[in-house]
Amino acid sequence: YKCFNPGDSVAVKVHMGEYFNTAYLRPILVRAIVDKIKEYGGEPFVTDTTTLPYYEYINRVTARDYLKTAAMNGFAPSTMGCPIIIADGAVGTDDVRVDLPEGFILQEQYIAREIANADAVIVLTHFKGHPIATIGGAIKNIGVGCASKRGKYNLHLGGHPIYGLQNSKFKPKLCKGEKCKRADECRNACPEGAIRLTEDSIIWDREKCKGCTCHLLKALACGVFMIPDGYFEVTAAAIADSAHALVKLKGKDRVGFINYAIDITPWCDCLCFSDAPMIPDIGVFASKDPVAIDKACLDKVTESVAIPNRQADEYGVGEAGKEKFTIASSLFGVNVNIQLKIGELNGLGTTDYELIEVEPGEPEHFRPRKMPLGLYMAKYYKYGHPYPEHGFKRKEKVDLEFLRNLK
Repeated sequence: YKCFNPGDSVAVKVHMGEYFNTAYLRPILVRAIVDKIKEYGGEPFVTDTTTLPYYEYINRVTARDYLKTAAMNGFAPSTMGCPIIIADGAVGTDDVRVDLPEGFILQEQYIAREIANADAVIVLTHFKGHPIATIGGAIKNIGVGCASKRGKYNLHLGGHPIYGLQNSKFKPKLCKGEKCKRADECRNACPEGAIRLTEDSIIWDREKCKGCTCHLLKALACGVFMIPDGYFEVTAAAIADSAHALVKLKGKDRVGFINYAIDITPWCDCLCFSDAPMIPDIGVFASKDPVAIDKACLDKVTESVAIPNRQADEYGVGEAGKEKFTIASSLFGVNVNIQLKIGELNGLGTTDYELIEVEPGEPEHFRPRKMPLGLYMAKYYKYGHPYPEHGFKRKEKVDLEFLRNLK
């Protein structure tokens, strides 16, 4: 609550889940924070941004699509108790440019306008693994999630002369063309029309490619595209730069972070499926420093023993003391520390932290009404009790041995 004053508009940044994903933060957790912001006089709105067209079946690429998906996942004004706003506009071009000369790779970034316009931002993050960024924590939530679609092209290195995806190595001989059972996916994947299928191969117009990542998953599926060396590492660094752009724009005292280290899945909530959690729930963390909070969560996961027969355990990093995400989450073993260390380097935060454990307080949030239930229901029973005066018709006695020995 120290991030905002009474009457301030407060953006509650949250990932509301992809279509048919089930691991995203439960709406009730978000609603609890919204109610608390109201209690302290803030004017909250729940928000996120549109995505790049990275996979043909995602449903958050426009504001209209995202609002449909959000409602399906339980996020609506009626459930949140406040407006839900897709912060970068209808298709992701409503943004504010931030000059970023201190960036490790990004020298500018584009932040979604409605988040930029808010007086303060409270960032609610489902801490988990991520196939590209290795971890999806507070840094990733603002670094990618507060960037407009224009900003996402930037942080995903679209058009970069060395690391941009238009520099992918191309092996058309590996493609079966129209004969492939996934031909329809590839034929319709690229919004630039850069990918075309022939009867038995594929044509890629490299000059048209904007690096939206639509061919990234195709590369992993069949090897037709070979991603430029360093793409994943530099993208992870760019995410930390992008996160710094948001904090620089708002001011460090105006952004608060809450990480929910629960349902810690190997991959992110961006996909239209969810894997099983690989680590037992750890708890809830809060800080004004996104680097420190992610480092604390990462350290706690490293200290933990993985759930048996889940991905970290299956990949051989399930023991206490073993870092889990680089092996069990990243597609190519990208160093889990890149976001954290680049965040220190560009001024976003620090990996030094003091972990202060807080004892649970009185559970006021479990009391939806002030009146105790006995008094509350007594007034209803007075005018018509559900228990009938003559009682219920039941057998007086049953054979307990029969019940206890059923097989």
